[in-house]
Amino acid sequence: MTVYGVGLGPGEADLVTVRGKRVLDAVDTVYSPGRLSRSVAREYVPESALGDLDFPMTRDPEQLRTAWRTAADVVADAAADGDVAFVTLGDPNVYSTFGHLRRTLSAFHPGVDVEVVPGVSAVTAFATALGVEIEAGTGLSLREAADGAAPTGPDRMILFKVTDAVATDEKLTAAGYDVRYGRRLFMEQGETVVTSDPTDVAERDYYTLAYAEKRGIERDLATAEFDDAGTERSA
Repeated sequence: MTVYGVGLGPGEADLVTVRGKRVLDAVDTVYSPGRLSRSVAREYVPESALGDLDFPMTRDPEQLRTAWRTAADVVADAAADGDVAFVTLGDPNVYSTFGHLRRTLSAFHPGVDVEVVPGVSAVTAFATALGVEIEAGTGLSLREAADGAAPTGPDRMILFKVTDAVATDEKLTAAGYDVRYGRRLFMEQGETVVTSDPTDVAERDYYTLAYAEKRGIERDLATAEFDDAGTERSA
């Protein structure tokens, strides 16, 4: 039988993909790693088909390994009797808890088939939420900025896990970046905030993103102009 890693999107139930919904309709059991992903899955799966797995928020390697092994054992046992799904916010392959489960299944339950169903990630949905255009040919880096970290170098960066926006903003501004912040973008749980003022998102929240762009970078946007007769002219 098969374990499906299903990306639920950023958190709004109607951003689950058609394929993801089809898998959730078909499997016998759906496991979630937390209340936010569970609340989205509940829109598509009856409560009786939902199961919880414990993935503790800790850096203790022994505690993490134990939790991953326990979760993999539970999922593998369920998959012996039918197809199951593991749901996660965003995309299963982008900074996701699912990666730990998949690697542990591969190590201890190599006979279990695993398939991934992509989901809309906040790391890509941020562009729409923040009103940012990432034009063709643009270089864009994805970095983590937890606890006031402020990576620099690339002209444009998406920063995730911005848990101390004020400290991050101070460092990035000094390094020559303009920064915009988005909190709980396309999420049904909690208040969505889009702002250029880091104090608006000063309270620690794991689901805060930032877009940082170096001031004064040159842009080469493809455009088309039209004369009065509607004939296209190159710009």
